[in-house]
Amino acid sequence: MNKSIIDINSNCNKNTESINTPVTSNASLVEKKTFKKKPRWLRVKLPTGKKFRDLRKLVDSHRLHTICESGNCPNMGECWGAGTATFMILGNICTRSCGFCAVLTGKPKQLDWSEPERVARSVKLMNIKHCVITSVDRDDLEDGGSQMWVNTVNAVRRLSPETTLETLIPDFKGDVNQIKKIAVVNPEVVSHNMETVERLTKKVRIQAKYKRSLFVLKTLKEHGVKRTKSGLMLGLGETYQEVISSMQDLRNMNVDILTLGQYLQPTTKHIPVHRFVSPEEFKQLKKEGLDMGFKYVESGPLVRSSYHAEKHLF
Repeated sequence: MNKSIIDINSNCNKNTESINTPVTSNASLVEKKTFKKKPRWLRVKLPTGKKFRDLRKLVDSHRLHTICESGNCPNMGECWGAGTATFMILGNICTRSCGFCAVLTGKPKQLDWSEPERVARSVKLMNIKHCVITSVDRDDLEDGGSQMWVNTVNAVRRLSPETTLETLIPDFKGDVNQIKKIAVVNPEVVSHNMETVERLTKKVRIQAKYKRSLFVLKTLKEHGVKRTKSGLMLGLGETYQEVISSMQDLRNMNVDILTLGQYLQPTTKHIPVHRFVSPEEFKQLKKEGLDMGFKYVESGPLVRSSYHAEKHLF
């Protein structure tokens, strides 16, 4: 198998195994029952090939959850075909109901404390060089799931000490003690996504707060994280200037790495696409970001937060 990168994810876009717990899927946010026709630059190949089949077998045999499947990621064919994937910890049911996210919402199952070891064994089995970890939000837990995060990072480090790590974390409701736990285990990259501009945050990320997410990123830097990272989805109704303002807000928090990608509506029950942003506009925004001082900007229609994550280890 390819030895480049594996992502073990936490935030948004999910939907895998059958479950007994009743779940919802953001039905209250329905604005439109149809999908906009995608432009030619958003066409992707269907998942095929031996590496894709091998990785699916590995994920199934270790009872892992992937953000690739749960989030309906458009890059699943490319990444899985290359032997790479994005996994999420803390189960696959989220306590939040973001209007953009395909991850199931409802009452999560009890924590599976064997999950960190299963993730770590998979990373070792695949001889992964760079591992990205994410999760669902677990507002039902007193610590927001931070101890499971710590256990997972430590397990990967113990079994694969040469593997570098990125953790894509939730906001932990802004609890400094939980945020500090992530900083202390010192992943090479710590990411927390803003997702959208300030004006649209209440609509797109119902239980999240724009300034709280900025605080999370600021706190990570203040507690010694070398590389922080965040991402925005475009096409939700934001203006160009609002995107620039959000990018500047991130730079003001000393964020190092920025990802910009096109929002794609997972189902008719989710927020509809307002517009498809052209590749040329993404290129211009990349230039703006580099001029602002971001050390790395990944900007394009199919970019997702962990896309080409191995390149972010400047």
